[in-house]
Amino acid sequence: MLMATKTPRPVERLCHATGLALVLSGLAHLVVFAVDGGPWDGPVSWRKPVTFGLSFGVTLIAVTWVTSYLRVGQRLRTVLLVVFAADCVVEVGGITLQAWRGVPAHLDMETPFDTAVSMTLAVGGGVLVVLLTVFAVASFRHRPTGPAGMPLAVRSGFAALLVALASGAAMIARGVVLTRTGHQEAAYHSTAPLKPLHGVSLHAVVVLPALAWLLSRTSWSARARRRIVAVAAACYAAAVAGAGLWAVLTC
Repeated sequence: MLMATKTPRPVERLCHATGLALVLSGLAHLVVFAVDGGPWDGPVSWRKPVTFGLSFGVTLIAVTWVTSYLRVGQRLRTVLLVVFAADCVVEVGGITLQAWRGVPAHLDMETPFDTAVSMTLAVGGGVLVVLLTVFAVASFRHRPTGPAGMPLAVRSGFAALLVALASGAAMIARGVVLTRTGHQEAAYHSTAPLKPLHGVSLHAVVVLPALAWLLSRTSWSARARRRIVAVAAACYAAAVAGAGLWAVLTC
C-alpha cells in the first residue's frame, strides 16, 4: 500500500490483495447495476454487493495498514489479520451470492438455505466484532507509534469503529427479533435508522489515520499536525454523535 514506509510482510500483501479484490468486486457490481437496473434501496438490490464490497475492501486494507502502528505481537497480528481477511471474504461473498439469487442477504429465513446464509453472515459479524475489538483495546493499552498525530488518529479511528460494530450488532439483533416473531417485512426495514450511524463511524479508521499520514508529508511542525488531527477527530466525533441522535429520533 502506498501509505506504508516499509516492505509489506506476507500477511500484509495477502490482506492488501484480498481487499483490492473486494473493492474490484464492488465496482464490478456497480457496472452490473448500471446495466441491469432495478432499485438501489431495499433488501434486494445491487446496492449491497457494491457497498459491502467497497466498504469491506477499503476497511481491510486500512486496518492492515493501521495495525502496523499498534504494539501487538507479530504472530498475534498475523493470525488476527488472516482471520479478518477470510471473514471479509465470507461476508461479501454471502451478500453477493444472495444478490445474484434475488433474495435478501440479511435476516432472510424463508428457506433452510437462506437461513444458513443469514446465520453465517450473523456469525461472521460476531467474529468481526471480536477481532476488531482486540485491535481497538491494543490501541488504548499501549500508545500507537507513527508520526505526529497518528496515535490520536488510530485511537479515534478504532473508537469510532467500535460504535460502528455496536450499531451493526444492534441492527442484526433487532432484525432477528422481528423475524423470529413473524414480522419479516418489518425486519428488513428496521435497520434504516441505524444505517447512517453505522456508515459514518465505520470509516473513521480510514479517514483519520490517512489524514495524519498526509500531514506527515508536509513541512508543518509536529505540534501543528497534532492540532489538525485533534480538530479532525473532534469533527468526526460530532458527526458520529449527530448520526447517533438521528438514530434515536427515528427509531
